[in-house]
Amino acid sequence: MKLLATGLFLVAALVFLACVLAGDDAGAWVGYVRAAAEASMVGALADWFAVTALFRHPLRVPVPHTAIIPRKKDQIGASLGAFVQDNFLTRAVVDERIAAVDVPGRLGEFLAGPGRAERLAGDAGAALTALTDLLADDEVREAVSGFADRKLRETPAAPLLARVLELVVDGDRHQEVLSAGLTGLAQFLQENRLVFRAQLGDASPSWVPDWVDDRVFDRVFAGLQQFLAEVGEDDRHELRRSYDVRLRAYVHALRTDPDTAARVEQLKLELLNQPAVRTWSGSLWGTVKTSVVAAAADPDSELRARVAGLIRRVAGLLRTDPHVRELVQRQARRGAGYAVERFSGDVADLVGSTVARWDTEETSRRIELQVGADLQWIRVNGTVVGGLAGLVIYSVAELIG
Repeated sequence: MKLLATGLFLVAALVFLACVLAGDDAGAWVGYVRAAAEASMVGALADWFAVTALFRHPLRVPVPHTAIIPRKKDQIGASLGAFVQDNFLTRAVVDERIAAVDVPGRLGEFLAGPGRAERLAGDAGAALTALTDLLADDEVREAVSGFADRKLRETPAAPLLARVLELVVDGDRHQEVLSAGLTGLAQFLQENRLVFRAQLGDASPSWVPDWVDDRVFDRVFAGLQQFLAEVGEDDRHELRRSYDVRLRAYVHALRTDPDTAARVEQLKLELLNQPAVRTWSGSLWGTVKTSVVAAAADPDSELRARVAGLIRRVAGLLRTDPHVRELVQRQARRGAGYAVERFSGDVADLVGSTVARWDTEETSRRIELQVGADLQWIRVNGTVVGGLAGLVIYSVAELIG
């Protein structure tokens, strides 16, 4: 287009030169053609000057009010940012646009795509792995250990223990624990029968015959085993009833007796101060990290399967559940409105600061290349319109004269 505009100017100049050389003797038509050619040159030069003045000084002459874009680049950038903020990044415009879009439907369709849930679960696993790699193990281990120790120390032990025992008693689990304990004790005694017999022999006076020790031991051992069996088989045994009463009384004391609660609290603190407990709390982060990272990296892990299943359920709800759809659509509009109000100024500043960082000459060149064809058409139109205007003016002058 630049060649066309320049070519039309040269054609007009050649025509004008030819008319001047031909003179008025060649005929009346020479005046009309010369007037049209002269006006075409004037129009072409004027529009060339106007177009060039936008980007640089014409012929490198610093004429006032030229090189407009290089001179006002920063102002143009700021004005462009303000224009975008005032006309596009407004709550009304964005809200209208979001209201016309089925946000939950589109999100549901995206999540329900073939294999999408598995890929997103894998991406989440990779992100989790990358996050754990960024964390300093020593600092996190210390933070986790300190947090766990602080929470355990701050949490009263008596109410928690009372609640646990209440759940055990209400479910009659304490009797099951007693039965298991009695069975284990009976088995332990049977497995170590010879050891206990030897202990009795060592404790018995030397003058007591062995057969007497054997009979005493057998009778006591058999009686003890029979007692354990009776308690284990009889759900209404007095020992079980006494055990139940005492355990319930202890639960009540945990909730009401300050001395009982204080003893439990003291025991908790003694346990927390044990080196083994400190070592265990310090190893929590390493154990959790190893387990989570391994599960996140394994495509067949239970963690990945659960995440993928959760994504599929969410996709189904987004497409079918009216309450979820309405909630997501409302929150999308609210979130978009908040983002516009909160960050529209930042976007405008970004536009302005980005343009301000551009090189002046490079900015002019970019804009000229972007709109260059239309600007060259201005030169073409100026040449044509100028010629027509000159022809009309000359013709009117001839008619009047």
